[in-house]
Amino acid sequence: MITLKRCGANVIHPEGMTIDRPEGSGDYVFVFFRSKMELRLQARSVYAEPNTYIIYNRDSHYFYRDAELPLVHDWFHFELEGANAWFDRLKLPLDTLMKAHDPLYITRKVNELHWENLQNGPFRQEIIDSIVRCLFMKLSDMRHHVEASQPVSKYYDSFLNLRNELLSSPSTWYSVEQLAERMNMSPSYFQQIYKQIFGIPAVSDIILNRVGHASYLLKNTTYTVSQISAGCGYENDVHFMRQFKKFTGQTPSEYRGKG
Repeated sequence: MITLKRCGANVIHPEGMTIDRPEGSGDYVFVFFRSKMELRLQARSVYAEPNTYIIYNRDSHYFYRDAELPLVHDWFHFELEGANAWFDRLKLPLDTLMKAHDPLYITRKVNELHWENLQNGPFRQEIIDSIVRCLFMKLSDMRHHVEASQPVSKYYDSFLNLRNELLSSPSTWYSVEQLAERMNMSPSYFQQIYKQIFGIPAVSDIILNRVGHASYLLKNTTYTVSQISAGCGYENDVHFMRQFKKFTGQTPSEYRGKG
């Protein structure tokens, strides 16, 4: 089981800082660089661009400092028996700078880890273990899925920006034709690349995001079902209720009244 030692989410040092541990930190360290850094790897200086990450081995020389201000990073220290073999299986090399193909995912996961670490529930340790394993397995999946495919790699950044826009605006409906036009692609090729990258068709992704947002509003606000339907981009309440039930197995009212 993975044991979390300490964790920092969205840590900002306006004046910069230097970390230098020649003998390592004594445990494994994950660092996600959100600003440009200078690192020392294999006795040479390298620069880490924003949105890169590294997993330090327990006894590796652990050095980095700001190359721009403010210094911004996410990080956590952890222990795991057999960690080297596990990272070998995931094909995530230790002490190696790697590109983050989905920076927002990493930030969300480390933030989730940070808050879970503050809890005292009976399953806290198991939840932390699950969060860390999920993060590393997802990083492995993204790294090798994207980098192994030249067409996917070519379009990844632009598709990721597009998806982030879609998921941040559930009230707006986008047709496949509109999205394909923005990517200068035919609708069929757009759908092919989108599914290759994210593992889900674009329309299903949009609908699941709408339903997820509606679920949150139903549980955490007093908005009526009609108001939530409109806020999630539906012009027809009946269509919203049918789609919500299709994906959740419950009507919006049933979901709101449960538990």
